[in-house]
Amino acid sequence: MAEPLLLAPPLALLIEALVGYPQGLHKALPHPVTWIGKAIEAMERRWNRPESSEIRRKELGVITVAILIGAAILIGSLLEAAFDSGLLATLAVALLATLGLAQRSLHQHVMAVLDPLEAGDLPAARQAVSLIVGRDVDDLDLHGVTAAALESLAESFNDGVVAPASWLTLFGLPGLFAYKAVNTADSQIGHMEPRWRSFGWAAAKTDDVMNWVPARLAAGLICVAAGWKGWATMRRDARKHASPNAGWPEAAMAGALGVKLGGPARYDGETTQRPSFGDGRAPDLTDLRRGLRIYRRACALLWLLVTLLCLGGWRLTQ
Repeated sequence: MAEPLLLAPPLALLIEALVGYPQGLHKALPHPVTWIGKAIEAMERRWNRPESSEIRRKELGVITVAILIGAAILIGSLLEAAFDSGLLATLAVALLATLGLAQRSLHQHVMAVLDPLEAGDLPAARQAVSLIVGRDVDDLDLHGVTAAALESLAESFNDGVVAPASWLTLFGLPGLFAYKAVNTADSQIGHMEPRWRSFGWAAAKTDDVMNWVPARLAAGLICVAAGWKGWATMRRDARKHASPNAGWPEAAMAGALGVKLGGPARYDGETTQRPSFGDGRAPDLTDLRRGLRIYRRACALLWLLVTLLCLGGWRLTQ
């Protein structure tokens, strides 16, 4: 990131936490992730053809990811180059960077699960949690809904907060946009089903690499925010997950709360045997409230860390 813009990351985190993405803008100005998604859909339709060989589809998947990263870096670089220095430039870059962060929206989505649960409206809570998880929710009881919300909160703390903030801090808007492009591609095509296994291979592997350090940082922040609890569970259980990264914040959250997360879940009517994290009781409403408190503290710790790093970098340039 250019020297005058070094303080944009902590400002972006602060603005996004306070304001988020204004709800009224969604119809007038779709979120940039929507644009990335449409580009991925277009390339997938054109290049991921059933009649092509697996090798050819994998090659085209690599090209797709390369195009996405290249375009993201180019756009981010052009936007940063449009601002020279000063407070207005820092503010402008920070405002653009908020588009890649999701502290406030993640909190709102989990609160949308907690509120109906507290009111005793389980169907409404199931509907709310269905917006942030991919599993079947119709048969989930209070404990199942709570566990699903906590798992999503922990994993999305990395994907939506720590990882994009890390890439923004290290490489500015080009790094942030590149991460969001790869993460969006992984969510759309980085699957093991036959249709995507070859074409989405590059998206899944690149996302694993880009999340490797941030996921462990997210897990550590959760443990510190919980009063230094959860380290043992994290170290023991994190590697159980099929993903090299997702298990770290989930295991940390399970240990921090002293509950059990993970376990079997239904997807499209089929039960999938997932690993369990922690060995405590099933989570309840109190744990979801505690999980949100830990999340808020972890976000504050991340902001402090990013601020210290950026201040250090700014002083080195003086």
